[in-house]
Amino acid sequence: MWWLQIFAGLFLAGVIYWVINRKNNEKLEMKDAWWGPGSKSSTREDESIRPFKVETSEEEIKDLHQRIDLTRYTPPLEDSRFHYGFNSNYLKKVVSYWRNQFDWKKQVEILNKYPHFKTKIEGLDIHFIHVKPPKPPAGHKVKPLLMIHGWPGSFYEFYKIIPLLTDPESHGLSYNQIFEVICPSIPGYGFSEAPHKQGFDSVAAAQIYCKLMKRLGFQEFFLQGGDWGSLICTNIAQMAPLQVKGIHLNMCFIDSGTFSVFVSLLLGRWFPWLFGFQERDLQLLYPAKKILHYIFRESGYMHIQATKPDTVGCALNNCPVGLAAYILEKFSTWTNSEYRYLEDGGLDKKFTLDDLLTNIMIYWVTGSIAPSQRFYKENLGQGVGVQKHSKMKVFVPAGLSAFPYELLHCPETWARKKFPYLCSYTHMSRGGHFAAFEEPLLLAEDIQKFIGTIKGK
Repeated sequence: MWWLQIFAGLFLAGVIYWVINRKNNEKLEMKDAWWGPGSKSSTREDESIRPFKVETSEEEIKDLHQRIDLTRYTPPLEDSRFHYGFNSNYLKKVVSYWRNQFDWKKQVEILNKYPHFKTKIEGLDIHFIHVKPPKPPAGHKVKPLLMIHGWPGSFYEFYKIIPLLTDPESHGLSYNQIFEVICPSIPGYGFSEAPHKQGFDSVAAAQIYCKLMKRLGFQEFFLQGGDWGSLICTNIAQMAPLQVKGIHLNMCFIDSGTFSVFVSLLLGRWFPWLFGFQERDLQLLYPAKKILHYIFRESGYMHIQATKPDTVGCALNNCPVGLAAYILEKFSTWTNSEYRYLEDGGLDKKFTLDDLLTNIMIYWVTGSIAPSQRFYKENLGQGVGVQKHSKMKVFVPAGLSAFPYELLHCPETWARKKFPYLCSYTHMSRGGHFAAFEEPLLLAEDIQKFIGTIKGK
């Protein structure tokens, strides 16, 4: 009965095709939501886009200085450097600069050099900067690029990379791609209003940004992010795959195929070819015990913020020096974990104090440290890998910059489990977690490389 065999074969092929196609078409649902205070009004939400300007006052600066002057310091242990957290001897030097030399008014002018806006979406006032090319060259299509920050960063992380993307020629670069860049503040961070309801996670943020890009008139756009920005960008691509032309990340959340990842980590050192590991992967992953030690040493903040963020948030929101120590310690060890062996935490190796304190001031003047920490509870409070999006792949062109001092290294073979259409993977020569802040040129070059690989770009 050869015709039955042919029929059975065609039927099986059809089932396989249906399953694969169904998986490829699976996407996150776009819903109506309300994160503002109280119940949603029956009147239509104001969708206007309003210019916004960062401002300060003498009263704000005076209050900051008074609080700094009342700081009590705990002497560090002898030769402890940054092993116990932020060393208070060096903290005094940072605070002295903050109190006596740091010019917040000047930094506010720098913040305002790019156009700021606000618009209401789902009951929240969403802040973003929108930077267009000053002189787009003829024959080049300007590409919209949504760049999303993470914790404990802010939109300010992108200030050095923006001109490399929007005006490369003026900076001696001959890139083929010209971008207009949109950098929002995550709701609850900086100048974006904090959610008033429980449950605002990365998917909720992704939905707001999809609506933001539509409101700005973009039918298609590109994405870039690290830290929480990486997860939010991933969710946007899962929610609007037809609108997202490409997603570029400098941190990859491996939340699908966890068992196979564990097995590959367990056996990959001896059978690297079996799991697709490159020599550089072996250097960054092994000995595997260093990963476990690193997670134990560096993840205490995550447990606190994923369980009781408001408790520590109350302390940090009232003490500027405590806020600075809490955040700047991450800019030390997340840039390079070996910096904990240095007396100054290596903070001046990649950053200036003006840049670091400007980021601190964005948290301080907006009182946003507690709302920003709640984002951990909303995303991790119910467990890791339990959300629908964690089990979904991303079926849009993807690129990944693997910086050597990122919190956890993600080999290309792992990234492909989440991003089947990965068309650019780069082992970066230097840099850590805050890629756009630390190495804007390297990141800009890799974004350009990635966009150049996308067909029909």
